[in-house]
Amino acid sequence: MTGEARTSSASMLQLTADSADDATLEEIDAIASAAFGLPRFSAREELRRPWTRCWVAREAQRALAFLIAWHVVDELHVLNIATCPTALRRGLATGLMQQSLEYARQEHVRLVLLEVRRSNRAAIGLYRKLGFTVTGVRPRYYSDNDEDAVEMALTLDPATGAAQPGRDEIRIEL
Repeated sequence: MTGEARTSSASMLQLTADSADDATLEEIDAIASAAFGLPRFSAREELRRPWTRCWVAREAQRALAFLIAWHVVDELHVLNIATCPTALRRGLATGLMQQSLEYARQEHVRLVLLEVRRSNRAAIGLYRKLGFTVTGVRPRYYSDNDEDAVEMALTLDPATGAAQPGRDEIRIEL
């Protein structure tokens, strides 16, 4: 595990396919299952892809939250971010997002993208605080309940890493 940082008492680690141990991968899968429902996610499979980036918040040798993103050319697409139900409201998602954005700055990423459930007001609020703007809506994006996804983006100056001011391209009702 590389790239350690701390938020509250949790450490933030960037995982690679070589540094991830079986116990951590199983903990990530369990967090995903609790957060997303059906077991359609495998951290091990994700980390096999050379473009996958993964950060984990750990405390007392236990994974509490994770973020999975794809880094392709000059874009970072956040695919999944989830926190263990017993560790909610501790700033872990914020810490993981900050770690991924620091990575994006170091790697000269131009655009950070994500989709979020329309009903997930807490996550939308977090992304807005980090500078993300709404770029669109994907109707019936989530197959478990046909909920819409709100598309959000953050533009970074590839040379400096500074967030570029943006504004919502569409208005969403929450």
